Amino acid sequence: MPAAAREGREKETLMPVVERSLIITNKVGLHARPARLLVQTAALFQSQILLQCGTQTVNAKSIVGVLRLGARCGSTIRLRAEGEDAEEAVRSIADLVLRNFDEDAEDEESPTRPQGGHTGTEGASGGTSA
Repeated sequence: MPAAAREGREKETLMPVVERSLIITNKVGLHARPARLLVQTAALFQSQILLQCGTQTVNAKSIVGVLRLGARCGSTIRLRAEGEDAEEAVRSIADLVLRNFDEDAEDEESPTRPQGGHTGTEGASGGTSA
């Protein structure tokens, strides 16, 4: 085998691989919003990133694939990244999962937000006072 081809093959086999198991703990599992955040985070990295839940394995950069996993609260997912930035990719995605996709913070904020921004009485007379 020529030296250049051998060197290329060695580089392929030396790519870092990082794996981690995570438990989905947010109430509704990997529904649309957390799946979107996971895919957006995965897309920041060059590594190939796979998610496994049960017997299904999908590309973590595919929203359809991530949704298809059907991971619910309590599900264990296996995260696997292969590439130069694999360690950082796994760390970032794991951090997102461990933060419950920031959904707990949104749940806490929701009840205090005003619904319409006004009471409905402003400008009710429709005219000007003179």
